[in-house]
Amino acid sequence: MDRATARSFGRLFSPIDLRGHTLRNRIVFGAHTTNMAVEGFPTERHAAYYAERAIGGAAMVVVEPMPVHAAAVLTRGNFRHSDDAVIPHFRKVTGAIKQNGAVAIQQLYHIGSHGDQDNAFHPAWSPSGMPSYHDSDGSHAMREAEIEETIEGFVQAARRCRDAGFDGVEVWAAYHGLVDQFWTPWSNRRDDQWGGSLENRTRFSREIITRIRKLCGDDFIIGLAVNDEPDFEIALQREAISEIIERHDREQMIDYVTCGSGSYFDFHKLMPTFLYPEKLGADLAGTLKGVVKHALVTAESHIRTPENAETVLGEGQADLVSIVRGQIADPHLANKARENRPEDIRGCLSCNQMCWGRRSRDYWISCVVNPSVGREADWNGDRFTPAIKRKSVLVVGGGPAGLEAARVAAERGHRVVLAEASSHLGGAFRLAGLQPRRAQVSDLIEWYERQLMKLQVEIRLNAYMDADEVIAEQADEVILATGSLPPETGFQKAIPHYPELPGLNHGRVHSAEDVMARQARPGKRVIVLDEGGNWKGCGTAWKLAEDGHQVTIVTPDPMIGKELQRTAADFPLRQTLAKLKVAFVVESAITGWDGSVATVQSFLDGGVTRLEADDLVFATANMAENSLALELAARGLRFAEIGDGAAPRQVPYAIYDGRKIGLEL
Repeated sequence: MDRATARSFGRLFSPIDLRGHTLRNRIVFGAHTTNMAVEGFPTERHAAYYAERAIGGAAMVVVEPMPVHAAAVLTRGNFRHSDDAVIPHFRKVTGAIKQNGAVAIQQLYHIGSHGDQDNAFHPAWSPSGMPSYHDSDGSHAMREAEIEETIEGFVQAARRCRDAGFDGVEVWAAYHGLVDQFWTPWSNRRDDQWGGSLENRTRFSREIITRIRKLCGDDFIIGLAVNDEPDFEIALQREAISEIIERHDREQMIDYVTCGSGSYFDFHKLMPTFLYPEKLGADLAGTLKGVVKHALVTAESHIRTPENAETVLGEGQADLVSIVRGQIADPHLANKARENRPEDIRGCLSCNQMCWGRRSRDYWISCVVNPSVGREADWNGDRFTPAIKRKSVLVVGGGPAGLEAARVAAERGHRVVLAEASSHLGGAFRLAGLQPRRAQVSDLIEWYERQLMKLQVEIRLNAYMDADEVIAEQADEVILATGSLPPETGFQKAIPHYPELPGLNHGRVHSAEDVMARQARPGKRVIVLDEGGNWKGCGTAWKLAEDGHQVTIVTPDPMIGKELQRTAADFPLRQTLAKLKVAFVVESAITGWDGSVATVQSFLDGGVTRLEADDLVFATANMAENSLALELAARGLRFAEIGDGAAPRQVPYAIYDGRKIGLEL
């Protein structure tokens, strides 16, 4: 370790012993559902995904949850439970992790009452038959034999993990899953040996861990995952969790405990977006550090950066730090920090758009800023193979698609020119970074600027290019990333028979882009028509309200922020907007405008409301700015078209396009 690294991240990169295994640093890649299994088996996609984080320097990799029983199945991509057929498949995963220097752990879980009948088709089992907070169903109160069957399910799952080459298991007792349901008096109303006193309520977890230890041996790591849920009084609070963990630690039953945030009672904190403060798991971790004498403590939840991690360790709140989304976004985060170049780390946006957002739709996960996620086996991880032949590449457009195309092409050794018509890089995506609490977007654009400078990409700003100029460049490869523009017609998909908003000619109608770029200065009263249910409209409304405007959001959807449900950001966003006195009008369209009054029609009863306003702001689908592509095509020039210039979409697809074309050159 060099002096600069020791000075910057000395605690983070000090080794530590975990039941006879030396962890090379304090960085954990914690458990999360990638949903990549095929017919219940891990695949090459899994092995390459986890290997990349081990290659990137993580000291311990906790592979996603293994359901221990038929009642525990939660997602389409869950692993096959109760079946030794998984063992040879997992050997490929453990081998990929361990040969790259990381300790391999697998999480074992059972969600108890919070089942998903669409996937499980098995009654959810729970201590006392309480309802599911995952869907609208109830659960089955377990009989004694079913408790024993479930304990054996945990034990046999651990045995399969050992036989597959895992160094240990993490028993999932977090988020009000089954183990937590036994611990929590609200959900454990039993009057037998499994309920009532602390001794009885912890019997379930203690039996699981004791039997795993007996079967799997003294050198097998056993961890426990818990969570912090201070906002719901029925959930276990820190004092109660401390008592439970101290009970397990006293007999040296566990080797480490991981501390997350949120639960099924408040799912939005479970994978917190940028709406929440950072380092959410650190407070509980610090509390548990004060009671354990043997187990290591891992802080997890919204610890995005090495700086966050070093702070948590430096304040004595934890022994280990789990950085999950940060290492999804940049699998080489640990190595870059160890080499004292944190400025090269591609930061997580805390947006949940492609990790939890895709998982919530039962797809395998990916990442907005790192489209190699889930494609590591096909794209050589997050590393780049030099091009066979070095070419000259012209990229027209400096939005996210163009930035990524230029970066990847340069990483592979091509000579790259990036021409951007405006005075700055980032395109319309830059405007998202001007919305409240979204500075991480601006950080990402600055990261691109740093990387392009290091790669000696020639950046030309204020460089609008026409067809003649493109041809004159004589580049071997031309990539058009020319972006998109708002239609400025007031067209709404919900009322397609109006090609243009009636009364548009009265003026004072703006796009969300114009507002965020400060090219429009709305008056006091503003109506935002939000067609997308995402940050384009909602973030603009938030910014306007924060700046003192009286804002009303009109949407064709049944709720504000409908598309943000999949990211777990919708409810905290609506709370924020409500506190700013933003009015909500749902399941409606704007059918007319006279310059000071908008006519709003309800889709439910056809009723019409007239809303006074100084300005209308439209957040609707854009149109591709493809005039250069049409001109070049007419002249027979070969080029590639990516990002919004090909079709207006959200940013992950633009960055994906850029990565893909850069790898193909």
